[in-house]
Amino acid sequence: MKQLTLSLLFVCSFSLLSNAQTKKSKKKAKATVSTATTVSKTVKVDPSKIVAPQTKVAPAVDPHAGHNHGSNPQDHMVADKTLPDAPVQDQPKVENFVSFDKTEHNFGNVPEGPQAITEFKITNTSNEPITINNVQASCGCTVPEWTKEPIAPGATGKIKAIYNTQGRPGNISKSLTVTTSKGNKVLMLKGNVEKAPENSVPTNENSMIKTN
Repeated sequence: MKQLTLSLLFVCSFSLLSNAQTKKSKKKAKATVSTATTVSKTVKVDPSKIVAPQTKVAPAVDPHAGHNHGSNPQDHMVADKTLPDAPVQDQPKVENFVSFDKTEHNFGNVPEGPQAITEFKITNTSNEPITINNVQASCGCTVPEWTKEPIAPGATGKIKAIYNTQGRPGNISKSLTVTTSKGNKVLMLKGNVEKAPENSVPTNENSMIKTN
């Protein structure tokens, strides 16, 4: 009888101990699930509420920084304006130093064959010598000749124009560009060459017609 009682006591004690351990395990399991749920809730983030990191923008550089433009606001506009070019001074004209007796010569009607010749006179009106450096004809049919030595103040030089009419019937419209030490001047030749009858054009180049 005594042994039976001890057995029952042992069984009851073991049962109580097992129940206690089971409850403890359940509580521990609940605590773990609760923690996991809390962590899950904490980790879950709404994508619509994600804020992108802001990029820092360097401040704009003031183009006028370091320049003292004064307190007048218009002073700050000077740097943005294009300043006008300095006025170009007119070069002195050759007429300020020399004078021509004429700048255009009309031969009128000349026959085909003889050379048509005229002269232009150039006078030095300045107070220093002037040189005719070159005279360039617009056509090989015109041969220029000119005073080569310097023209003294008050003195006069000459520019001769020789136009070859042979084989050139029709209007004459030629130019002579006179280059001097004080500038350039263009002289004009006008006129008309009357065509000669066939086989009557002189072949002598020394025949000339000089007109004033």
